[in-house]
This record gives sequence, structure tokens and C-alpha cells, in this order.
Amino acid sequence: MRDTFWVKNGTFTPAAIATMFLIPLISALLCLCAGRMNVPVDDILPSIAQALRRLQGYETEVSQSYSVVINLRLPRILMAAVVGAGLSCAGNTFQSLFSNPLATPDVLGVSSGTCIGAILAIILSRSILETQLLALVFGLGSVWITLRIAGKNDGRSMVYLVLAGMIASSLFNAMGSLLKYTADPQDKLPQITYWLMGSFTGAGYQEILIGSPLILVGTVIIYLLRWRLNILSLSADEAQSSGINIRQTRMIFILASTLITASSVSMCGQVGWIGLLIPHCARLLVGSNNRYVIPFSISLGISFMIVIDTLSRSISVIELPISILTAIVGAPVFISLLNRNRSNLR
Repeated sequence: MRDTFWVKNGTFTPAAIATMFLIPLISALLCLCAGRMNVPVDDILPSIAQALRRLQGYETEVSQSYSVVINLRLPRILMAAVVGAGLSCAGNTFQSLFSNPLATPDVLGVSSGTCIGAILAIILSRSILETQLLALVFGLGSVWITLRIAGKNDGRSMVYLVLAGMIASSLFNAMGSLLKYTADPQDKLPQITYWLMGSFTGAGYQEILIGSPLILVGTVIIYLLRWRLNILSLSADEAQSSGINIRQTRMIFILASTLITASSVSMCGQVGWIGLLIPHCARLLVGSNNRYVIPFSISLGISFMIVIDTLSRSISVIELPISILTAIVGAPVFISLLNRNRSNLR
């Protein structure tokens, strides 16, 4: 790989490392301040220090800035960061596994299955926490069904796996439509529709503690094994000659990406474009080597999702669903990327 501004002699340059850490931190800081009620930057650190003192058992007077920063915005930013990092990482993984630049994290039907669990929980008037847990269980179950449909070919042929994912997605989408058709149109149907479009409105520290560990585990697994994605993106004969267990390695990546996607969708609903767009932005900067693409995807995904969530709660009197904004922002950017890299996609 030739040297670039971001990568020299096979390692990230100091500028690249600083950029990967600073962009998410600056985005988070600015978004803690921004909103329909602006909070001065000088109030952010005192609010965080006050929260730490309260965790240690000290009773302190709660200021307005503290309530806005710690109770409202910080949980949303933390959840957005975890989901953004996870979906970007999962999207890049599936694009490499299937050698398809248009692959997304829900290619195996996990999002459709997760939505079934959430719709059932909403119809049954379950709490936000129970909705999250039921959605997660159904999401993991949907991938199990996909693997069962693929049968004996699940580890040897990625085509069978993709087809099985399409079948599972169609099945769960039909079931979801049936459940929405039977839902109360005055009460439950609006809740279901809003949840399906994605939102961090229900973000809280308890929800983050339940959903984040699986996302973090999946992301860490992919990050540590990211060099193997370069091998899996080769032809079958070339990958076999590398000496690694191709079937086992593929399943590890598939299961890790499934954990990420199911947990993400269970926490905030469906979020489109990020798993498709962010990996391409990272490749534009550092090339196609997954050793460098994965870290940059994580950094860009965190920043992108934090900014999108801030826009969703700030630019309108009512909060806009996440998927609407990701599509509005993502589609033009993706078209621009396609035009700049048209020759590489042929």
C-alpha cells in the first residue's frame, strides 16, 4: 500500500490518530451545547463534575444546565456514539464479506426480525426496557432462522446466505405488516411507525447498559480480527490458500455483526444509510485495507450519528426521526462518492 497523509509505512500517522480521536470528542462537546436550549461550553465540565460527585454520594444542588446536559443530552450522545460505531463497523464487515459495496448491516434479516419484537412489545404495552429486550431476542432469532434456511451451505456459499436473508426479511416484513394492520390506529400504530423510523428519544443510562455491551463486544471482535477481512474479500481459492479456517472466520464476523445490528435496532429502531455510507467515506480517506478502514469507520460513524441526532432534536419544533435525516444527508453524499469513484466500482 502506498503512503498517504493518513497512513505511512503501514501505520497510522500522528495526524490520523489525532483526527480519529478529536472528531468524535469535538462533535460530542458541541452537541452537548447545541439544541433548542443552548448550554455554554463553560457549563459542560462543571455539570459532568457535579454528576461524578453525585455518584460518590454527595448531595449537590441540581442546576438547569446539569439537568439538560446529564439527564437529557449525554445519554442520547452516548447511545448515538455506540450505535454509530457499531453500525459503521458492521456495514464495513458485510461489504467485505460479500464483496459487495452496497451491502448493509441488515442483509441477513436481523433488522426485520428485531422490528417484529418491538412491534409486539408496543402492541402489548410493554415498557421501553421490555421493548428493547424483546426486539433484541427476535433480532438474534431471525439470524438463527436465516442460518437454518441456508442449511448445509451456510458456511461455504455466501450466495445461499444472502438468499436466505432475503427470504427471512420478506417473511418478517410480512409479519410486521400484519401486526401493524391489526394495531390500534389511534394509539399503537403511531408509536410503531415512529419507532420504526428510528429515534434516540428513549435513551437512558439503563437502556445503554443493556444494549451497549453486545455492540461493544461485536465491535471489539471485528476490530481485533479486521486483518482477516482482507483475506475473506479475496476469491475462494485465494482465501483457502491463506491457511485460515474460512468457514469459522466468516461465522465469527457474521455473528459479531449480528450482535451489533440487533442491539442497535433494539435500542433506537431502524437507522438507515450509516452502515452503507460511512465505510465508503473511510475508504475514500485510507484506501481499501480493512486494517485502516475499520478504525476510521468507527470514528466517522460516532461523529456522524451524534451530529444527526443533534439535528433531529434541534432543527424543528417536533423531533424528526433519525432515518429521515440520515437519508436526506446520506443520499447526496453517497451520490457524490459514487461519481468520484465510478471507475473503481466497475
